[in-house]
Amino acid sequence: MPRMLDVSDDVRAEIGDEEADRLLAGENAPGSYDCTSCRTPGHPDREHTSTVLFVGDETAVLAFAHAGCLPSQVVQVTEEQLRGAVRSISGEDGGPPAPSVPGQAVLGVTSGLVLVAGELHPALVVEPTGPIRRPGSSGPGDDFLPLLVEQGFSRASSVDRLPPVLHGWSVLLAMGQLHAVLQPGPAGTPVAWWQAHHPLQVTDGWRTAAATLRHVLLFAAPVGSIGRQPREDLLREALDHAAAGGLLVAAALPVSGS
Repeated sequence: MPRMLDVSDDVRAEIGDEEADRLLAGENAPGSYDCTSCRTPGHPDREHTSTVLFVGDETAVLAFAHAGCLPSQVVQVTEEQLRGAVRSISGEDGGPPAPSVPGQAVLGVTSGLVLVAGELHPALVVEPTGPIRRPGSSGPGDDFLPLLVEQGFSRASSVDRLPPVLHGWSVLLAMGQLHAVLQPGPAGTPVAWWQAHHPLQVTDGWRTAAATLRHVLLFAAPVGSIGRQPREDLLREALDHAAAGGLLVAAALPVSGS
């Protein structure tokens, strides 16, 4: 039986025609795999499967995903992210996640399920540890929210309404863990807006909701607006408070590297 494997033109260009043909012929494709997005088993003999190539600065890793979770594509990641992905595949990953540093402020990222219009949605809440200033600015203000609005995020006066989809941005959920929030790059290739130094663990419920709904809600607020809330109900209260005070922006981001 022919394998139901998809190798996109971008992946083929990276790995070469010979390797791509071997994959399609079943010579190098696995008999089964854990989906790089939802982490449940997949079988290229019985279900449509995507090849996903993660490309770092020096190395690359070819992974497999259910076609319903991710399309076949090339995803640019940092070498550190790639090493973390390999560790998570081999079961060697450990240690707490560490956020990236834009300027001198650290972006804190919290995951949780948020009830919107009667349905639970997977969400990420981003709050810096200090003011984010516009590049070239030396003033005392905080430009975090205006900068995000300029990127297409919407002001959220309430958490009870779904924010619009922000096209070009996405959430990279690979090997069942959160790796990055991606934004459009100058050459059309996604680049990391935020990246986890170690893959960020998410709950089974969060991962299932993300795979089902195919999007993640991203809420962002300035320093001191949300805090590190230990429970999802307290996180929701903090989000409602920030929205009422005009201190919240939001967008729905596809779960994909494209």
